[in-house]
Amino acid sequence: MKTLTLLRHAKSSWDDPVSRDFDRPLNAKGRRAAAMIGRHLKSLDFQFDHILASPAVRVMETLDEVWNGYGRRLEPVWDKAMYLASGASLLDLVHALPENADHVLMVGHNPGLEDLTLDLTLDGELRERVEDKYPTATIAQMTLPIARWAEAQSNSATLIAFIRPRDLDPTLGPDTP
Repeated sequence: MKTLTLLRHAKSSWDDPVSRDFDRPLNAKGRRAAAMIGRHLKSLDFQFDHILASPAVRVMETLDEVWNGYGRRLEPVWDKAMYLASGASLLDLVHALPENADHVLMVGHNPGLEDLTLDLTLDGELRERVEDKYPTATIAQMTLPIARWAEAQSNSATLIAFIRPRDLDPTLGPDTP
């Protein structure tokens, strides 16, 4: 049995005049949401033995805040292939994960993370929430009945958690006019 946890980067700032999308930083709300998710991961005793992350600035800053909330820093493997990757490309990365890793955290972008979640998981109430929207700083955790990551396939995983920042603090939900 393997466990895969996907984290979408926190809310980034469109106000910052950066020349490339890759360089966009988090905004204040995104920083608060990421730290809260980190505290929640710690409270649920989530453990990771391998972390794969996009090297985009907003992902790096998301992880910095998550680790601040989590209470300890875990070092990811930075992989540019994660930057804006499709669900199919992310599945290729899953297939290549180290076999000795049983609980992997992947941190990246949408729509790839949402597509990967929907591709891997079986129908159910949590999956319907993913279909509705996979917001920033949201965690999707699934178990896969496999011994090796290369065996991961469509419609085989069970989605066991889908945690949005607004579920923990309503002020971290969508902005209201």
